[in-house]
Formats: sequence, structure tokens, C-alpha cells
Amino acid sequence: MSERNRRIDPRDLKRLSILEPRKSLAAIVVDWAIIAAAIAASEVADNVFVYLLSVAVIAGRMHAFGCLVHEAAHYRIIKNRTLSDWMSDLLLAWPMLATVDGYRQNHLAHHQHANTDDDPDWTAKLGMAQFTFPQKVARGVVQLLGYLVAINSIRDMMHMAKRMSKNDRSTRGYKAMRLAFYIAAAGLFSVLGIWREFALYWLVPFFTVFCLFLYVRSVAEHFGSMDYSDELTSSRTVYPHAWEKLFFAPHNINYHLEHHLYPGVPFYNLPELHAILMRDKTYAGKAHITRGYTTGLTAECFSPSAPLLPSHHPVSY
Repeated sequence: MSERNRRIDPRDLKRLSILEPRKSLAAIVVDWAIIAAAIAASEVADNVFVYLLSVAVIAGRMHAFGCLVHEAAHYRIIKNRTLSDWMSDLLLAWPMLATVDGYRQNHLAHHQHANTDDDPDWTAKLGMAQFTFPQKVARGVVQLLGYLVAINSIRDMMHMAKRMSKNDRSTRGYKAMRLAFYIAAAGLFSVLGIWREFALYWLVPFFTVFCLFLYVRSVAEHFGSMDYSDELTSSRTVYPHAWEKLFFAPHNINYHLEHHLYPGVPFYNLPELHAILMRDKTYAGKAHITRGYTTGLTAECFSPSAPLLPSHHPVSY
């Protein structure tokens, strides 16, 4: 029996891997409802501080969409895979300028070759200053500010688009449907006269705070004080503070180590999977677990003695 299989009873793993579509569908509905409520609250209040709060909340739900696209990439939404891809594209990926299959090609390669030269996520970030740790706190602050003014967001999106285009398997029919989606949306915005609202409540969150949340999570998953020699120490699980769940860890995305070990387990069962694995003393003693994105992760990524301009990746080959 493999080391992984000794950590959990196969019957428990089978049970935890069973799809419960109503939970995924409920998550999609709730995420869209929160966005609608945030917009309504901001419009009624007509207050700059309420608006800024709504931007953060909407960006958090955009992040949640990304997490559900991740679920769809693993076929963890509903059993009908074709329907799952179309539904997830329409409700989650296309509004975020992404596609489920495009993300899937990159992400599954990441799982198969995690933290190696064959991992597309790893090689894309290798040597980038923003993924080189430890860093000085001041440099980290500048990095985050770069997202809030959209400079880093645009940089990351261009970088991601270039990577995804290499594995684009879209047919002409699919591309036509996606283009029709955007044209229809533009037409609807014009008829309803809501281009201002679209800019304020979609483009602003998308190009600022949403990308900041993605960056922080990307760092948390595989960077900063990691030991890449063992599967239990090369991915990080984070225990988020309550408020952090809304922004940095929607839909249990913080259980990243558990997800890498058992990617067939859907997001709503990851907390129970984590609890079962923690009963194994070897796992509990070795697993890389960090408490808080704004506390533990910060402590692991920043150091006063770090070089002012990091120019290397913290891995020796």
C-alpha cells in the first residue's frame, strides 16, 4: 500500500470524492447573489467608502468564481462533463475572460509535474522577483500597490494569456460562441444603459483587487519557506482568519496540500479530508500548514535581512 493510501481509509476517500452537485450550484448562485447585493448596497448608499467595500467584496466573489473554475477543471461540479464545461464557461469562466478547458490544460500539467521543470506554473514563475522569497516588507508592499493601480494586474493577465494560448484547443464553433457571448453582453449593457455600472462594479474590481487576491493565493500555495523535496512540504495549507475566507480563501481553496494529494475530492469535502489526514501523526507533524494569510504567510515570506532586489529563485538544483 502506498504512503498516500495509508493516510486515509479508501472507503473514506471514496465517500469524500462523491459529487454533490447541489452544493456546487448553490455556491454559484450565492456568489452571484453577493455580487448583486454589493452593487445594490453601493448604489443605495452612494458613499465612496461603501463603494470601496463593494469593490473588495465583488473581487472576492470573482476569486470565488476562479476557485469554481478550478473545480470544473477537475470535473468536480456536476457529473455530466460536457454540460459542466458549458455551464462553468457561461457562469464562471467567460465573465472572467477565461475558459475552463484552457485553464484545465495548464492546471492538470501542474498537478502531474508539480514544482518541477515540467510544471507550467512553476516554470512561468521561476526567477520572477515577485515569486522570489524571502523579500523585504517594503518590496512586498510595493508589489501589492502595483495591483491596486492595475499595473501588475495587466502584467499578470498578459503573461497568463500568453501561456494559455499555447494550449488552446478551442474549435471555431466554440470561439464563435464565446465571441457571441461578449457581443450579447455588450448589447445588453447598451440597451440597459449600464456601461458606467459595468466599469465601476466589474472592470475596477477585476483589474485591481481580484488580481491582488490571486497573487497572494498563488504565493501561498507553493512559495515562501517551502521544502520542495517532499510532497507534504511543497504545497501549503493555510488556516485563514475568518475575514480572510471572504477574500483569499473562498470555497476552501486554502486546503491546497490536501487538494494536491487527493484532487478528486470536491471543495466542500476538503475540511473533512484535512481533519482525517491530521489524525495521521506523520502527516500532522510534517505537513506545511500556515496560520493566516496576513500573519503566518507574511512571516514566512518576508525578512529584514532579505536582499533589496531579489533576483533568484529559492531552489537549488
